[in-house]
Amino acid sequence: MLAADPLPAGRVNLSIRQSGAIVFLLGMALCTALRAQPASLTGLINAYRAAPPPCDGRPSRRVAALATPAALARVQLGAGMLLDQVIERAGYPVARAKAISIAGASDAAMAMDMLAQTYCRTLLSTQYAAVGAGRSGNNWLIVFAQPAPPPAVLLLPNLDDAGLAVLAAVNTARASPARCGEHDFEAAAPLAWNGALGEAALAHSQDMALQRYFSHQDKDGGTVAERALGAGYRWRRIGENIAFGQESAAEVVAGWMASPGHCANIMNPHFTDMGAAYTIDTRGELPRAYWTQVFGTPR
Repeated sequence: MLAADPLPAGRVNLSIRQSGAIVFLLGMALCTALRAQPASLTGLINAYRAAPPPCDGRPSRRVAALATPAALARVQLGAGMLLDQVIERAGYPVARAKAISIAGASDAAMAMDMLAQTYCRTLLSTQYAAVGAGRSGNNWLIVFAQPAPPPAVLLLPNLDDAGLAVLAAVNTARASPARCGEHDFEAAAPLAWNGALGEAALAHSQDMALQRYFSHQDKDGGTVAERALGAGYRWRRIGENIAFGQESAAEVVAGWMASPGHCANIMNPHFTDMGAAYTIDTRGELPRAYWTQVFGTPR
């Protein structure tokens, strides 16, 4: 993945081009101003971004300040380590990152001076949204990062909208003939949403997520027949589909349609009602959704 870019100990001589006298004077004025500020290195980086001098001999534009999450300051990068994995272990989900190591800087102002002379493009990059700096003696590690987007499962709609999305996808599937394993099904009438079956579905999803199991039978031996009755649905026929890990209603219904038994439940012409729900378990490294779909025909 990404390794740190080393910067040798001591100051780096700034390469001045033809308009170098102006660049040099501006650079010296900036360094003097920065050294006068009792700021952290990340504060100096954001001050630099707010009023940047020319970079590589070209005029620079002001760019937005970087966030300074504590997790990035905790990053410790050793030989053979992968930068993105180290950052994520520090508690920052990352999509893109760059680390710069500096040796021989006795304070933040000196470290900033060395950064500005060699890494002006990184300092002014809009590819990163956050920065952190850690220090051990005169050695510094500066980490620039762009956070990873939240897992899609955390962007699921609320339970009502998700349940209705499952219902809509199921009714779309029922509108056409389907082959479920070795069995052919004709198109079937659409199902109606039933709140009691939705409650039964939610109760089972919550229980599976809380106790971290995946089964039609709960830890106490309860079944969908009992859960539906407990929710107030007096049934003549009852059925259930469950799923784990899918990140949208469309994905979960597509998965059920690809499985013969689940597909048969969806296409069963004798069912008239349906409820569905999900619950997300956020305790693991990645959040996971537990889905339950309950079919019924009332007495």
